[in-house]
Amino acid sequence: MSIDCGSAGTRAVLAWADGSAHVLSSDGNPSLHSASYMPANKQAAPPGQPARDQLAAFIPGPRHPVEDATAGDAGGDALEVAASPLRRVAAEAERVVGQPVRDVRVVVPAGWGPRRRTWMRQVAHRAGLPQPRLVEAPVAVAEYLLTTGVQVPVGAFLVVCDVGAGAEVTVLRRGPVGFEVLATLADAAAGGAAVDHALADALIGASMGEGQGASRASVAHSVRVAKEALVSHPAVTVPLPDRPPVIANSAMLDEAVRPVAWRVAQLTQEAVAAAELTVGDLAGVYCVGGSAQLPHLAAAIAEHTGAAPVVVPEPGLVAARGAADVGAVDTATVERVEVPVPPVRRAAAIAVPGFASLALIWQCLLTAERHGTLGVYYSVRVNWGEFTMAAVMALLACLAAGTVLGSLIAARSPTPGTRTEGGRVSVGILAAVSLGAAIAGLYAVVTSQYFGMPVGPYLKWALWPIAPVSVMAVAMAVVAARQWRSPHGGWSALLAAPTGSIVAATFGMGLIQYSLTADRWPDRILWIDIAGRVGGLLLGVAVVMAVVTPLMFRLILAAPLAVIFAAIVSRRAAGMLGVIYAIAVATWWATRLWSRVLRPAPPTPTASATGPVRADMSPGGGG
Repeated sequence: MSIDCGSAGTRAVLAWADGSAHVLSSDGNPSLHSASYMPANKQAAPPGQPARDQLAAFIPGPRHPVEDATAGDAGGDALEVAASPLRRVAAEAERVVGQPVRDVRVVVPAGWGPRRRTWMRQVAHRAGLPQPRLVEAPVAVAEYLLTTGVQVPVGAFLVVCDVGAGAEVTVLRRGPVGFEVLATLADAAAGGAAVDHALADALIGASMGEGQGASRASVAHSVRVAKEALVSHPAVTVPLPDRPPVIANSAMLDEAVRPVAWRVAQLTQEAVAAAELTVGDLAGVYCVGGSAQLPHLAAAIAEHTGAAPVVVPEPGLVAARGAADVGAVDTATVERVEVPVPPVRRAAAIAVPGFASLALIWQCLLTAERHGTLGVYYSVRVNWGEFTMAAVMALLACLAAGTVLGSLIAARSPTPGTRTEGGRVSVGILAAVSLGAAIAGLYAVVTSQYFGMPVGPYLKWALWPIAPVSVMAVAMAVVAARQWRSPHGGWSALLAAPTGSIVAATFGMGLIQYSLTADRWPDRILWIDIAGRVGGLLLGVAVVMAVVTPLMFRLILAAPLAVIFAAIVSRRAAGMLGVIYAIAVATWWATRLWSRVLRPAPPTPTASATGPVRADMSPGGGG
């Protein structure tokens, strides 16, 4: 059972393991009045119904600690009175289930500290409930959004505007195991209670001058009903105690709502800025709570922040429904993990380095020069640069397929942690590094066996150059697992090496190897030498494309580096050129890890139109 004790109403939901749920009702109403009254005889009156005699204590709701109660001379047990709504909820739940409920979740505002949380546990204990699990309201709302099909990727940010009797605006981030609160701002004077007070003043002032001698509590229920009716009707009749009824119209409601709506919009803007985000970073803004459907609220948020909010259907029940899903295991998700099919561009990022690796190792094997095959002194001359680049390309192909590998592993893994996006990416990167290193080692073993040579030199040229790239990839896996930041464009785009650099490097090294091993007939010497110099030019351009991103800097650096590479093309320098490209790829990975994930450009805070950010931890948020 999940319970949302708002300042205006208490709502409860029963949930079963099969995913079904039942909203508890009180006299056919899904909401039970949270306010309770203690008359002079210290016997709690029914929730929402004041005693006819002199009130000795008024408890606005279970969320309000004892010092928030208004006590008279007779005093009273405020804790007992605050537990009255929960006691009625527990009785109704036991009637529906047929036995006491053992798993209880209670929704609390995100801005609450330990004192208020302890008070809520004491209220639940006095009501006869088991020790409850306290769930923060915005977290419950976010969990509900996930169950209804709203797409919130891991690492995404969203804003929950909980507008009940007061307002609480919270910025959340979805992590690998749930939602975390980044910033929350609350204002008790920015919700339905403020609208009720303004509307009551207008009604009482219209019937009795300025309302002298009128009791605000005596008309609170009538005003609240009128406010809810005016959302869909142009005018309603409001009965008042001991005086004739008055007419309330939509213009009066608009006047009462307008300052509250602008204050909620301001809180939204300030909360986003306090989380060091911009509106463009948000996956959505969602309005919930008993007063979320007030006129002008969504329009004020959209005008003030530039983000159009979504008012969730049945906004008053969202937190109670979502609290039941917190920590629950979605068996459908556990048993069936979708393996994404990469689009054409992502498939090319995987296929290009893969084919490049096969082409390089094939040319390396077929063009290697053997000496002394019939004598005692047998040797093989291999282009170590081409051999190294074949191993580097194999690792890049595996890393580009990291997200697909992670999804394949998660689909067959019993560990829940691998089913989050961060878990899948992390496992996929580690699997890609292992697979790339295994392919590089396989190249070394196959080549040594093919030529009948010791495997040591081949392992050295295959594994050592890819070690820096492997270290950067493992660091990226740690980032993905801990979800420090989700990169722009997604993990697949981040793991894909620049295709242009790979193509240029492959053709460049291929031309260099051709110039070193081709038969040098007199009429072809010039063209063979030109092919080698062009290969050096392409390899120099490929290095610049891997290290430098801005086009202007690429143009500036590519010319001198390409000329240097073309000038030093030789049999002795081929290995050095391959190692230089491996270092360039490692530099590309290090730069990507630092600038896109670990140290992104700080967002520009959204300036508040009405002053600095003010955090108000008052208990009025939610309802």
